[in-house]
Amino acid sequence: MPRWLLLDAVCRVRPRRASVYRNRASCVSNPHKFVLGSYDLWMTTDLTQVDPAKLRIELYPTEVLRMKANPVAVDTGVDESLLAVAHRMVDLMRGAQGIGLAAPQVGLPVRLFVAHVPTDPEAEPDPSGLPISTDEPQAFFNPVITEYSKDLEPYDEGCLSLPGITGEVNRPSTVTMRAIDIEGNEVELKATGLLARCWQHEIDHLDGVLILDKMTQMSRLKNRARIKSMEKAAKR
Repeated sequence: MPRWLLLDAVCRVRPRRASVYRNRASCVSNPHKFVLGSYDLWMTTDLTQVDPAKLRIELYPTEVLRMKANPVAVDTGVDESLLAVAHRMVDLMRGAQGIGLAAPQVGLPVRLFVAHVPTDPEAEPDPSGLPISTDEPQAFFNPVITEYSKDLEPYDEGCLSLPGITGEVNRPSTVTMRAIDIEGNEVELKATGLLARCWQHEIDHLDGVLILDKMTQMSRLKNRARIKSMEKAAKR
């Protein structure tokens, strides 16, 4: 398995069409595992208990999307179980045409996200010289934003767990992030533009925060019918 992985953000430039999964959970023989519609939701922080092939993107209002995620145990390095989960998350993100994905979005309440903000050949480099995209997929464990710029920039964000919903969200344009990378090294990275926004969006997911909580009032009103539709479908 390749050790590179996508850095995920639940930010999406364009929403995709998707059917709403049923999300009433029922216990099965494995206490860490729940049946969610036609697939499994693995509510565990022990990733050795997870079958990556059964991970799917969870849709609002699945409960795990509102949980505060727990740190990943990476004191002794990034093992094969972590690599397998991250690799599966990258595949799911790519399949959904997203630029990022957080572990809670696949039913795992742990502090991990993957993302890849491809380079736009027509985009001008940022005057600051800071990165606005990534050359290849990346994965980050236990990420923390340590510094935010003071300015706020508006941008229409989407989310793989909220298909069909986009809204204007104001965020700092530049951030510094500290995390553990796929090699098990502690890194401190700085980014601006869409890449910085992606990091913020994904780390919000790790704290149970959705774009519904941060979008402007006008955007919430615009999406009210779709939100209610997803909530109603979840109760069936």
